[in-house]
Amino acid sequence: MTRLGLRAISQLASSTRLDKLGLRKPTEQMLYQGSKMGFRGVTAANRTFKAMKGLTQPARLSRSGPGEMFDLRPSDDQVMICDAVRIFAKEQFRPVAQAMDTAYGASADLLAQCNDLGVTVMGIPESLGGAGTERSAITNVLIAEALAEGDMGLAFAALAPSAVSTALVLWGSAEQQASYLGAFAGDTPPAAALAVQEPRGLFDPFKLETRARLVNGRYVVDGVKSMVPLAARAELFIVAADIEGRGPGLLIIESSTPGLSIKAETSMGLRAAETAQLVMEGVSVPTGALLGGGAAEVYNECIQLSRLGWCALGTGCAQSVLDYLIPYVNEREAFGEPISHRQSVAFTVSDIAIDISAMRLLTWQAASLVDTDRPCEQAVALARRYCGDQGARIGSNGVQLLGGHGFVKEHPVERWYRDLRAVGLMEGALLV
Repeated sequence: MTRLGLRAISQLASSTRLDKLGLRKPTEQMLYQGSKMGFRGVTAANRTFKAMKGLTQPARLSRSGPGEMFDLRPSDDQVMICDAVRIFAKEQFRPVAQAMDTAYGASADLLAQCNDLGVTVMGIPESLGGAGTERSAITNVLIAEALAEGDMGLAFAALAPSAVSTALVLWGSAEQQASYLGAFAGDTPPAAALAVQEPRGLFDPFKLETRARLVNGRYVVDGVKSMVPLAARAELFIVAADIEGRGPGLLIIESSTPGLSIKAETSMGLRAAETAQLVMEGVSVPTGALLGGGAAEVYNECIQLSRLGWCALGTGCAQSVLDYLIPYVNEREAFGEPISHRQSVAFTVSDIAIDISAMRLLTWQAASLVDTDRPCEQAVALARRYCGDQGARIGSNGVQLLGGHGFVKEHPVERWYRDLRAVGLMEGALLV
């Protein structure tokens, strides 16, 4: 059976808009990379990563640079990519989301279908087998938002491997890229995860309890990470740890490394992402596993990009709440008329629409600063605070407006409310 992702890609390829705008060749290149993978089986649990030969310098994607005018409108390429992703999310994620939330995990086949859209290869340079030609945080934000409109938990799971491949592209050395990126650009990219969060209240990603000590020329890692997506099936982790003599940094750790184990963890939301704890007891890795040379600015950028990713997921999920509420309040009747005729209901729905527009604008603005290599910390902080606060409020109002229906699993709003609570809490696991 032909997959929806491939069908959407075919529809895009036949669009006459490509010829009018002179975008036929670059768009077809991206679509080819996304569709060439076809049907896939489940990846073997213990992959042997094989180094690519001849890579002497790390490959990076160039930034777009500042434009002449401030303009956050998505390009035609971005619109077409996100249309395909949104169609896939709504038609493939949405119908199975409740079942996978209940089962606490996404099916391998569904995640493989998502890989067919080429989300991961778009962020990998062409020289390393990917389809990327330019770094675009805006595009990544748009894709995350579109996926979350299908389901936030499934979007989290689908984007987890690309967080690792993105980190390797942005900060990996030539040796690290040669060792791992070839697998992510291949036909069966590995399950992988970025692990930052730790299981304690008021967690601060810049004050980590996970430690990496230098012992006989190797780093020995001890600590526990929580809310790690796809933890049980992941083959590769990038772990945030306090590096002896350096401060917070990122380490590449393969799942087969002795001393690493997975502990089950039941969460309030994001259950389809199959999150669990990553327990490290005397995990030993070479000093070459340190990402970005342990530079403070690398770790800071990782946290900023991750927070921005959560803003995008929250915006997409909040949009789902609004899209579900509008027909509901127009069709649900009380006292002989639709409840949308009540001012309290109409004003609440209007406020949700306004808040989502603000969430989207703040997120896109912060992403545009990343793309033009300008300071983004303040913009990311504003976006995260607003998306975290308003996302939770939108989820709560969605449940409230559905009344008794909002409290039962027959309607998806209770799940979206649980997922939206994560936006203001999570500090890692995604990169844009």
